[in-house]
Formats: sequence, C-alpha cells, structure tokens
Amino acid sequence: MSDNAATPGVDATVTFTIHRPERLAYRIAEMGGDEDAQEYHAWYADQRVAIRDARPVADSFSLDREGFVLLRSASAVADFYDSDVFRKTYDPEIEALVKRETGASEVVVFDHTIRVQSDDKRREKKVRETVKLAHNDYTEKSGPQRVRDILGDAAEAGRRLEKRFAFYNLWRPIAGPVLSVPLALCEAGSVAPGDWVIADLVYADRVGEIYNLASNPAQRWWYFPRMTTGEILLFKCFDSARDGRARFTPHTAFDDPTTPPGAPPRESIETRVVAFFDDETRVPEASV
Repeated sequence: MSDNAATPGVDATVTFTIHRPERLAYRIAEMGGDEDAQEYHAWYADQRVAIRDARPVADSFSLDREGFVLLRSASAVADFYDSDVFRKTYDPEIEALVKRETGASEVVVFDHTIRVQSDDKRREKKVRETVKLAHNDYTEKSGPQRVRDILGDAAEAGRRLEKRFAFYNLWRPIAGPVLSVPLALCEAGSVAPGDWVIADLVYADRVGEIYNLASNPAQRWWYFPRMTTGEILLFKCFDSARDGRARFTPHTAFDDPTTPPGAPPRESIETRVVAFFDDETRVPEASV
C-alpha cells in the first residue's frame, strides 16, 4: 500500500518518543497496578497524524508487506476474564489461525494481556491499561533472546534460531464494537531505521527491550474502525528474515475524534506467539 492520501480516516494525536543521549528504561508494574508514567514524559512528543480507515482497502494488506491483516475469526470463548477456562479453548484457536495465515510449522502461545480503558474495571480485574504510545514489541536483540527465554532449553533454542522464526501479536476486542481508543498500525515499509528508539523493560525477574518510535512524516498509519469480537488483527512484531519482507510493525492506541459521547470503554485482549518455519533456511542473527 504505497499511498493512503485518498483514503478516508481521521486526524488524531499519536505519542512518539524523542531521541535522547541517555537510555530509556521502564519499570513494569504488577497487573492492575499504576505505573508512574510521569517520569517518562520528557521522552515523549505528541504529533497530529493522519490515520486512514483501512476497511475500504482491507483485502490489500499483507503480513509480509505492510505487516498486518484483519481477519474474521469468531472465538468459542465466552469469558476472557476466566483465565483457567479461556486458555484451554483460546490457545488452540490462536495456534491454528497463525499456522493457517503464515504457513508456520509450529506456533507457541506464550502471553495473553487484557487491556481495559476503564480504571475501575482494570483494578477490579487486575488487568493492564491501554497503551497510547507508538512502539513495537521486540528489537533486533530482544527477538532472539525471547526465543531463548520461552524455550528455556539452550540446545532447543539454538536449533530453533537456525531457522526462520517470527513473533506475532493478535489483537481482539472482548467487548464490541470498539468505539473508543482503537488500535492504529504503521506500515512496516514506511518506517526508516532512524525512527526506532530502543527502550528497556525492567521486570522483577528479567530485562526486555522494545522499540519506541520517533515521528517521521513519511510514516503511514491505518486503523480498522468499529472492530467487533468476531474480528482479530494479526500483526508482525519481529521476523528473523532479512529479505525485504516486513519485520517490525509499530502500533499504538489512540483517541478517536469520532468517538460518540458515552461510548463504552474499550476492552481487548492481545495474544503473543512465536512461529517457527522449519522449511526456511537459516538467517544469521544480527550482531548487537
């Protein structure tokens, strides 16, 4: 998708990250806790961005070109807040979907994160807040390291890293349609190497790494308005292949200026998976 200028959409505020001499590091709070975001504000800059309505051209998007696709995919899960029950149903659904859409030989589901716009419900359910910050979930360094973390076994991880692998995020409303704080995605090919800002994620037991995004007028942003629970966004957050296909897909929640008064707060679940491709040749790991 090379030009989004003629496609309808909205002008909305996106929060980007400024390049600074020091390294940005986030201390990650417990589920349902309140992170002290104030200390990070010096890093951020809000910009008005044209975010195009992707629905009229939804069939033209590709995981390996733009980095994301919208799929119709109803779930048999009745209550996503019942973690003991929903994983038994949802994990197999997700594994089958990713295999079908990507051709992966194996898919490992390793994380589910429910995000709720309502502060009261977020604290009640002990889930996370929506994230209004342009970012991508992995970096050149943290993608391979996350494979090692997930698999645990060093020999098995080493074997897996000799073949192509990719991380995907699957974003689904669990109450719909989504009328407030939808998800926007940036075309992978519209991001320049200098747009990335590395940030550490400091957990109690490990340190991860993500890319935040600096603003660049060449970036092309899209969203799918009024998503329902029967739809799911599949987007790529890391690909070990370096052959020109999409590798990283920046994304962010944003305040939609067309949100009607009294619209219900957004509730969504994002599921992270790593997919392994046994039939693709080894791609050397970047040195970082």
